[in-house]
Amino acid sequence: MRFSRLLTAIVLVAVAAPVHARLFAQAAKGGAALKVPVEYYKLPNGLKVVLSPDATVPTAIVATYYNVGFRNEPQDRTGFAHLFEHLMFQGSRNLGKMEFIKLVEQNGGILNGSTRFDFTNYFQVVPTHALRRILWAEADRMSGLAIDTSSVNNQRDVVKNEVRVNVLNQPYGGFPWIDLPMHANENWYNAHNFYGDMDDLDKANAADASSFFKTFYAPNNAVLVVTGDFEPKATHQWIADYFAKIPRAALPATPDLSEKRQMAEKRFTRIDSLATRPAIGLGYHVPDRFTPEWFAFGLLDQILGQGRDSRFYQELVQKRALTGGVAAGINFGLGSMFDYQGPMLWEVTAYHDATQSPDSLVAAFDAAIASVRDKPVDQATLDRAVVKMRSSLFAEMESLVGFGRTNMLASFALFDNAPERINQLETGFAKVTPALLQKTAQEYLRPTNRTIEFIVAAKKAAGTH
Repeated sequence: MRFSRLLTAIVLVAVAAPVHARLFAQAAKGGAALKVPVEYYKLPNGLKVVLSPDATVPTAIVATYYNVGFRNEPQDRTGFAHLFEHLMFQGSRNLGKMEFIKLVEQNGGILNGSTRFDFTNYFQVVPTHALRRILWAEADRMSGLAIDTSSVNNQRDVVKNEVRVNVLNQPYGGFPWIDLPMHANENWYNAHNFYGDMDDLDKANAADASSFFKTFYAPNNAVLVVTGDFEPKATHQWIADYFAKIPRAALPATPDLSEKRQMAEKRFTRIDSLATRPAIGLGYHVPDRFTPEWFAFGLLDQILGQGRDSRFYQELVQKRALTGGVAAGINFGLGSMFDYQGPMLWEVTAYHDATQSPDSLVAAFDAAIASVRDKPVDQATLDRAVVKMRSSLFAEMESLVGFGRTNMLASFALFDNAPERINQLETGFAKVTPALLQKTAQEYLRPTNRTIEFIVAAKKAAGTH
């Protein structure tokens, strides 16, 4: 689903922009730590609920996250998690097809849904006065989605067309977010085609969709988050009234998502008939979430990959003129380092002229990485990385009128049963030392922990790396 009411969104974001500046100024002054209000509880049917009031802007955000995404969908039903992102707008017990969207828009709100590695989410940003009816509507589709053959066939074709448009017929389609995980990982759950195999999508029918809904779209497999300008007591009551009677489901066993330690570098080349220039993508397995090394890796990302002061930019763009820019990130292109659960890659990409050899880019990346692996960074560099991370964290939290904060709260509740972890992030990054940074780089930025993809433009395929 695309964002609707773009003008409304722009106005709302413009109103909320000072919030980011205010929060960052408060946190920076005297080293004051971020403190997001968090109330967390569960309904008897297992639904996790997070409430986080903030009256800065007269809007409320309602977000429902289901613990099923690209990687943990059934093995013979690839693409089903994404298919359901579409089906959830096709009508429910008391709302007809597309009426959920109309309800949000007619109340001056915006909405969206997305499928990620470990969850599928739906959220609405609405004026405060519309909160109650949006909670009712969200509960209505959780309690009874309208699933029939016509809707499934229609949305299956929509998804298939989306695959064709966004991947198969798009220059660099699937690069790097589909390509790299499929080659870097060994576990099927982490390595299959996340958009969905066409054969699996063709098999989708109403019975399969109904079974998928009853299995995964249950309250005990979800978290409901309400943030923004709302009255907690009334919101408590509305949530109880609308969600508490929805029956829980017998959930399947949680799949094993673990990956073995990578012991050898992997390289592969993809010929792209639509690409205009070659490209390179590197994927490194990152440490487990919330370990000291994970926090350290987040700062390594800032030092190496983020901004024009980053070592990749300085080495590849400024010093060697190999490319016009470098992009990098943990959970790159699908979120951030805060909103996933299972194994994850740090992905780095660059597009370059055919006159530049791919090996010259690899050598440049290696030179930049050597600067953090071979010796500890100085304290000033580490301090600057912490400031950059802090700024990035606040910017993410306040994106789209505060939806970023909602997203973090939902992820930490869904995966960790601990939404208050949002208030522990700054402390985790502050504890990183130059020694820990180097130790993390030595283990996780070794060549044997990476997978490299080379995109070759079709007309340059012959005689190219």
